[in-house]
Amino acid sequence: MAPRFILFSLFTSLLLSLSLAEIRFSDIRSDDRQIIPFDEFGFTHFGRLELNVTNIRLSNPNPDLDRSKIGFFLCTRDSWLHVINQLEDGEITCALQSDLIKPVFTFNDLKKEQNGLSKIVPQNDADQYTLVFANCLTSLKVSMDVKSVMYNLDRGGKVRDYLSAGKTILPRVYYLLSLIYFGLVGVWIYVLYRKRLTVYRIHFFMLAVVILKTVNLLCEAEDKSYIKRTGYAHGWDVLFYIFSFLKGITLFTLIVLIGTGWSFLKPYLQDKEKKVLMIVIPLQVVANIAQVVIDETGPYGQDWITWKQVFLLVDVVCCCAVLFPIVWSIKNLREAARTDGKAAVNLMKLTLFRQYYIVVICYIYFTRVVVYALETITSYKYLWTSVVAGELATLAFYVFTGYKFKPEAHNPYFVVDDEEEEAAAEALKLEDEFEL
Repeated sequence: MAPRFILFSLFTSLLLSLSLAEIRFSDIRSDDRQIIPFDEFGFTHFGRLELNVTNIRLSNPNPDLDRSKIGFFLCTRDSWLHVINQLEDGEITCALQSDLIKPVFTFNDLKKEQNGLSKIVPQNDADQYTLVFANCLTSLKVSMDVKSVMYNLDRGGKVRDYLSAGKTILPRVYYLLSLIYFGLVGVWIYVLYRKRLTVYRIHFFMLAVVILKTVNLLCEAEDKSYIKRTGYAHGWDVLFYIFSFLKGITLFTLIVLIGTGWSFLKPYLQDKEKKVLMIVIPLQVVANIAQVVIDETGPYGQDWITWKQVFLLVDVVCCCAVLFPIVWSIKNLREAARTDGKAAVNLMKLTLFRQYYIVVICYIYFTRVVVYALETITSYKYLWTSVVAGELATLAFYVFTGYKFKPEAHNPYFVVDDEEEEAAAEALKLEDEFEL
């Protein structure tokens, strides 16, 4: 029972990953796993799989081995669930025996002394498929070099599209988003120029974050565009990882700095706030390393699941860490509002930080839930919608942050009269109202 559950979990984790198929080179060395998922790909009715396997070596060279139980196949998520049931019910003893999969080839097809095999498989049934290697022989270790190429053809059969059917429009999406962010950069520069007398250092930091996000989207657009046309990123993936790293660090740092009220509330950071930054920044480094490993090795790597778990753990820790400075600022503002005689101004600041706390929570957690749900339930043809949803949420967060913390003469806010001051003082007496 446990091995079947492990196989199901491994396969499912691949299906819920964000990796995009392209021309992939995979080195398998002395691997005894029963199931090794490679890439997933959304085929149209004009799909092709080109599989080239070389340097095949088995730990047991016995010629009497049943090599029909070692090989490659294509399988959809729904089909895999039924294959698991067949294995559990004893209808079959190996996934390659199921009539629900699409066999590519088994090692039984290898001729004597042959250590490699190539095959082109037309795929005319449109769906999301995963290329899987199965080894149903106990304790047999396999070594091989695998080159997998999956693509769709246009109706004329001439132009190849190496992006999955559900993500083929991503280059245009990223180009459009980069233009939107470029417009935001222009707007923010204009705001900083118009309000230059009340601009703080945090506002220039905001500008840097938006610029990095713009460049990151442009690099991602070029990355996906080259993969779509050629199957290779041609170096754009390196630039994408670099700017993703910088964008991730600066964004989390910005949230921490805003949460502490640095620059526009106070020109310094307390020791505990510095410690948060010292935690978040190294964790972002680890997260980006994990993301590179996840994207570049693919799920065939033996440590792929481990790196996936590391990335998720680090992501959760970072998201939790950035909330503490906001909570501290809310606590300090609540205490100051009752002691410094500026109840109305502090009430406005307190309300602003409470709003920001709620927005950060929604952006960090609810956005991830929505994106995960879309990846899970959306048809393979519309997997791009999860990317769009995540990017639109990020755009909304950037706009909200810029609008709420824009430079103002009486930052954060405006002049109040005596009546408003008295009303605010009364409101602050209701302590429970301001509890998180």
